[in-house]
Amino acid sequence: MTPTLDALLAGLDAARNRFGRGAAAETKVLLEHLSRHRFRDAQSLIRFHETLLFLRAFPQAPSLVPRIERLLDTFHQRIEMLREAGVDMSAFDDFDTSGIAGTTMQDTLNFDAARWLARRVPHNVEIAWDDYLADYEAERAMGSSWPRFLPLLAEDADVEANIPWRRWLDTARGRERDLEWLTRRFEQLTVNERERAELYASLRLPLRWHLKNLKLSRTRNWTRPRQFYFHTEPLITRSQVSLAHELARPAPRLVKLSRREGESVMHRIREVMAVRYRELYGTTLGDPHSVVRATLGRGVVMYLWNLPAARRLPLRAYVAGFTVKNGVPINYIEAIGLCEWIEVGFNTFYTYRQGETAWIYAQALRCLCGFTGATTISVYPYQIGQNNDEALDSGAFWFYRKLGFRSGSRDLEQLARREEQKIAANPQYRTPKRTLKRLAEAHVFYELGGAAAAKYSISSSRQAGKGTTSSRAVRAPLSPAALAAEGAWDAFSTRNLGLRVNRRMAREFGGDCARIRRASAEEVSRALKIDWSRWNPAERQAFENWSMVLALIPSLRRWATQERRDAVQIIRAQAGPNEMRYLRLTQQHPRLREELLQLGSR
Repeated sequence: MTPTLDALLAGLDAARNRFGRGAAAETKVLLEHLSRHRFRDAQSLIRFHETLLFLRAFPQAPSLVPRIERLLDTFHQRIEMLREAGVDMSAFDDFDTSGIAGTTMQDTLNFDAARWLARRVPHNVEIAWDDYLADYEAERAMGSSWPRFLPLLAEDADVEANIPWRRWLDTARGRERDLEWLTRRFEQLTVNERERAELYASLRLPLRWHLKNLKLSRTRNWTRPRQFYFHTEPLITRSQVSLAHELARPAPRLVKLSRREGESVMHRIREVMAVRYRELYGTTLGDPHSVVRATLGRGVVMYLWNLPAARRLPLRAYVAGFTVKNGVPINYIEAIGLCEWIEVGFNTFYTYRQGETAWIYAQALRCLCGFTGATTISVYPYQIGQNNDEALDSGAFWFYRKLGFRSGSRDLEQLARREEQKIAANPQYRTPKRTLKRLAEAHVFYELGGAAAAKYSISSSRQAGKGTTSSRAVRAPLSPAALAAEGAWDAFSTRNLGLRVNRRMAREFGGDCARIRRASAEEVSRALKIDWSRWNPAERQAFENWSMVLALIPSLRRWATQERRDAVQIIRAQAGPNEMRYLRLTQQHPRLREELLQLGSR
């Protein structure tokens, strides 16, 4: 009897988790059967697609890889057959299923992402005029921006009704594609990057891109690694991972990539995110000069990078990254922090969540600690379930808890311990969803202790010295005891710093942002005894941002001379070419750290 499609797909799902003698042969037979099968519904085809991608990332044998790649290379033909049969294609447009070759995507992107996409696949992207809702707000947005590059449009836009916007655009652009013409016009506006992005965003312009058989599709966005890792034994489970052990290992070797290699990595991550309906600040705006690579074993390679000076946050340093497994992108990473503290976001794509996620997460933390010098790791509440049903349903809190994270709330830490006692008494017990919601109300933390903290802090001190003009520029790092002090960052948030600054602005400056920036800069420049008038624009911006925080410190004038000099060096480094040097310098200023913690904690 010929097995049904459901039986074949169930068999392939099971086979991908079998290893050792005969496992690859069984998978090969199932692939052969499925390759000849005609799919007649979207869900079955999606199921086949995701299993193929998992097997491409976690292959059991060399003989499977060419067969899997051939199936993926022709997958767009299966999609087209469904479309021609009149099958409902909406199932291919969810967050976890989008990006399959042969499908079409549509979204409203920010300016930088839209410009990149228009350049990357110019023949496959267009403005979705048929879905563009030219309502009152949209017309106001076009009336505010388009007259800047369409001569005499104001004659229509300011007084007339029923303006033929597209006719104006089509007339002006000639033979050039409308999206390319628009993005070039926005590039030429004499405004700063933020204002340009805001003007473009006000249009809410939907873009549609056709994936066909493009390499940027999820189906084909893999590369051939120099050496594959084949799985002949069961995958590493969460219970087999000790975060303490992994972080006690030597920091991974981070290889600095060339500008050209960095550009390639940035194109890759933008492709990875675009076909998943995701935009992350650091994946859209990453600095190709800053990309580093870590080869971690088991076919895993991780890339990390920072932001260019013009796009950096006012205070915190930023890291983004992603991981490839045997050349397949499987997750993205974000880390933001000050001094020895970083908040970490880690998202494994749905297809690969059963693939050694805990071990790969541990390697991500090793890389991040080595790159940043951080020794206190914090996880956003969203990651563990705050306003995130998917995280609640997957028990994300327990993923982090079993790796050694603790709650930043004393009450919630006690609740977690009571839940652990219930689980110990009854292995069948499951934490109710309402309790998981409570546990997700606060950050969770992991502090590196002892030798691990000392290792990363010493490493960061050495790294900070690179590129400095004087050996005196690098101060001694904070002691391991201070770096690993449990709970030091539990109540800290840069949002608290920002709210303090805004309260002062309302109280002393009548709510005027320009006045508080000017007054704070004057006050802090006197306290630090500097003349910043000749600094470059990025440094001046950094100084104005920092001065509003430093002006909150009553003792600033009484700081030691070296402490004031080091503070100036930190501010200038914030606008310098190496964002990680800036972060590491903040780790070497105990007085500044103490003041930030006091001002930024609840």
